[in-house]
Order: sequence, then C-alpha cells, then structure tokens
Amino acid sequence: MDQHTRTDRGLDRLVNFSDATVAIAITLLVLPLVDLAASFKHGQGASDLLRAHWPALVAFVVTFWVISRFWTLHHQVFEHVRSYNVRVMQYNFLWLLSIVFLPFAANLLNSDVDNDRVAHALYIGTMVVTSLALTAIEFELRRSPELMSSPLVDPHRGLVSSGILALALVLSVVFPSIGLYWVLLLLLQGVITRLLGRRGR
Repeated sequence: MDQHTRTDRGLDRLVNFSDATVAIAITLLVLPLVDLAASFKHGQGASDLLRAHWPALVAFVVTFWVISRFWTLHHQVFEHVRSYNVRVMQYNFLWLLSIVFLPFAANLLNSDVDNDRVAHALYIGTMVVTSLALTAIEFELRRSPELMSSPLVDPHRGLVSSGILALALVLSVVFPSIGLYWVLLLLLQGVITRLLGRRGR
C-alpha cells in the first residue's frame, strides 16, 4: 500500500472498525447470561439461579473489565496516531482477533470440569496475545515516528502488561483453583510502570 494513498478518512475507518468490533465482542459476553435468564424455571428464586451460576457472572464481570481496559489502552495509543502502515494494520487485526475470541474463551470457563487448566490457559493466553499485539503496534509507531502526531507516553506500559499476563498464565496453569482471578494482577500494572519510569529517569 502506498503511503500517499492513506488519508484521515482511512485512519478513521481503521479506528471506527476497531471500536465497533470491540463493542460487538463486549456485547457477546452477556449472551450466555441471557440464556441463563431464559432457563429461569417457574417457582425458582432468582437467588437460586445466581448461586448456581455465580462463576458465569464473575467471568462476565472480569472479562468485561479486561476488554474495556484493552480498549482504553488501544484508544490512548491511537490518540497519538496520524497515519498508519501495513504492519500497524496487521498488528491491529491480530489485536481484534484476540478480542473477539475472548467471549468464547470466557464461556469455556463455565464448563462442568473443575479447575480446567486448558480453559484457564486459553482464556489468559488470549489476553497475552491481545497485550502483545498492542505492544507491537506501539513498537511499530515508535519505529516510524512519521506515523505519529505526538509521542507515546509510558514506554514500559505494554511490556509490563504483557509480562503480568504471562505470569498470570503460568500461575493459572500451576494453581488452577485461583483460575481467572490471576488476571487481577493487572491492577499492579500502574504501580510497576511508574516505578520503571522513575528508574529510567
């Protein structure tokens, strides 16, 4: 693709397509809960349904939070972008692929198998791919500063996020009883990134 053919409208389409894809993926998360509500039996209390299916509710909330966090980071990166190249577009499609796969991976967690290592590895492993894809986008943008309207901040953020999720992936396989809660290690990302920033200065 010739760089001169890229216009503001082309970048807008790329960003808008990404936003729409994330919106669809995050909406798909609730469909299994809708099915649970549809199976609500006459004479059954809502508390009984919630007690029986609380893991599905937790998986929904955690995955919604994770996807919204990934979208926020993606939005923050593309706020600095004024153009794109083939690599940025390819990495962005990899990022979208992992995002739309997350609802499926989250549903696997609701199987009848307790402490399913494969399900947890697939779930968190998908997030590792998401984080690495966004990190690759950031790397490509820094490598091609002509694509940016302003410098990216927090150069360590992507690698920190990927590292934390890789650790969560290993821990979810070694200690599957904790399961998806290892994802909450992402709450440490801000602290670690700030510490690395201070050390760099």
